[in-house]
Amino acid sequence: METTIRGNPPFVAALPGNSEGTLHKASSIAHAAVNSINGAADDAVLNVKPTIDRVAAMAHQAVDTAANAAAPTADWLSEQGASLKATQKKLVADTCSYVAANPLKSVGIAVVAGFVLSRIILR
Repeated sequence: METTIRGNPPFVAALPGNSEGTLHKASSIAHAAVNSINGAADDAVLNVKPTIDRVAAMAHQAVDTAANAAAPTADWLSEQGASLKATQKKLVADTCSYVAANPLKSVGIAVVAGFVLSRIILR
């Protein structure tokens, strides 16, 4: 039985600080599944082995292509996640300072918002 063992796909090096990232795990799982199917087919019928090997090679290539296509999206999401986290921290800090500066107004806004939400939910 000939088993193809793949190393880290080239996109893993492009992910900042993510050597064991989600894409790598998904790619590894897909490669293992292809190898498993290939091994099971080896045990079943020997005369279709060349066809199975060709299909397995195409499946490995498809997994690598999908992983390489997903890498830029993963980078973009990582960057956006950092940006959203910074925006969230600023929004929370601004809200806290507003509530500290206007406690009665903040409580009034919260009561009105709760009343409106309860009416919407209970309909």
